Amino acid sequence: MRLLLIEDEVMLSEALVYILKKNNYNVDSAYDGIKGQEMAEIDIYDIIILDRMLPGKDGLEVLKHIRNRGIRTPVIILTAMDSISSRVEGLDQGADDYLIKPFSKEELLARIRALGRRHIDFIQCGTIQLASLTFDPLRGELQYKENKVKLTSKESQLLELLARNKNQVLTKDQILDRVWGPDSDVEMNNNIEVYFSYLRKKLRRLNCNVIIETIRGIGYCLKEV
Repeated sequence: MRLLLIEDEVMLSEALVYILKKNNYNVDSAYDGIKGQEMAEIDIYDIIILDRMLPGKDGLEVLKHIRNRGIRTPVIILTAMDSISSRVEGLDQGADDYLIKPFSKEELLARIRALGRRHIDFIQCGTIQLASLTFDPLRGELQYKENKVKLTSKESQLLELLARNKNQVLTKDQILDRVWGPDSDVEMNNNIEVYFSYLRKKLRRLNCNVIIETIRGIGYCLKEV
């Protein structure tokens, strides 16, 4: 599981990164709101751990911005503000959980596990609507009006990754890491391009208004047209 930690207290951040990595999480960290927001926008994370009070840009501003951009990554807010009104404000902006400082490492790890399970259940059980196209990741099935096509397992994983990050450009490295795994020895360029060729043919077969756009030299982006 990949986590993004946005926390400006350097000692606390370093301690949390150590604890999380020791518990087999892959962690990136940022020390201010501007950098954290940039990382949340350009990379793919399973959970974001976000401090409320940050230099550069307040944590709630970062949260509001990424939600407005359509980024649905689960977010845990860290804060020393323990009033009910501050918690309500954070949840209303799109936070999924709230953790009051100081907190124990056991509680943080438990909340990450719980949020991770909820996120996985959502991904595995829900269909995805893309304009008039319905995608069922669990069955690997695309439907547009009365027409249906079946996807292979890898095609389904690729399309799900793009669909859950719609209108965001995903690099080939990100795609390879999330679909084939970080230790995969798959020859990146050839394999990814072949699978996207298969996916495009199936989308064209449905004659739907969803396309996979190639951003030359960078990666791929799913768009509704």
